[in-house]
Amino acid sequence: MKYELIKKIILPLLVLSTIWGIWSGIASVVDGFPTPANTYLAAFGGEDAEGDEIDGIFANPFYIDSEEDKGIFWHLLASLKKVFGGFALSLIIGIPLGLHIGMSKNLQYAFDPIIHLLKPVSPLAWLPLLLFIFKDSNMTVISTIFLTSLWPVMIYTVLGVRSVSENYMNVARVLRFNALEKVVQIILPVAVPYIFSGMRLSLGLSWLVIIGAEMLAGGIGIGTWIWNAYDDLAYSHVIIGMFLVSIIGFILDLMMRKVSDFFDYTKKGRAS
Repeated sequence: MKYELIKKIILPLLVLSTIWGIWSGIASVVDGFPTPANTYLAAFGGEDAEGDEIDGIFANPFYIDSEEDKGIFWHLLASLKKVFGGFALSLIIGIPLGLHIGMSKNLQYAFDPIIHLLKPVSPLAWLPLLLFIFKDSNMTVISTIFLTSLWPVMIYTVLGVRSVSENYMNVARVLRFNALEKVVQIILPVAVPYIFSGMRLSLGLSWLVIIGAEMLAGGIGIGTWIWNAYDDLAYSHVIIGMFLVSIIGFILDLMMRKVSDFFDYTKKGRAS
């Protein structure tokens, strides 16, 4: 056990050291590319090589000078609001629709071709049409996130319903369960782990898509912040934005994994 713990600490550090070396190597070859030290300075502040004092991004993340000029905290908060807004809308529509499709052969025949046709379309491909419809960056991005989240949630819900044993459904018919009783007492206990797996996938995809959506639609958000940093040639800020995106993405995935594992009765059964 101790040897495994050492490997779990040492091996990631070796990979990080390699990435650090590659990053430093790129900075030495590409003129103007920020070094790790420059990026740290841009993030947390301090004195540069010329002795000038630099204010870091995290020195005052909560400032508000204008609607467009805000600290990094407000950009992250705006992005999270849009992600969870579109994600929540996809749950409200995707889960009931997935339950109905999974329980009805006629709905499966009707929706399966449409789902397979629309699912491969990148959510960003919808963005110009959504921007034309709403003429508002926030609504456009939320709608884009909704389309990103909808398919995994709906498809995994359908898979969950289809995984219910026919014997269970026969028991429900013998006991003369109505539709609501059948869903609550027979289908959901089996389908819930699938639904949460779809939710986890949807949330991860939504956080990926939000960056590109905000870059294209504008407004306030971490994607817009990164793009503006690129326009200002502040490449250290671009890297800082990438780090923030990765950290928050990791936290969101960890959160959904914990929730998904909590509702996964198969894992609980193996653990017991």
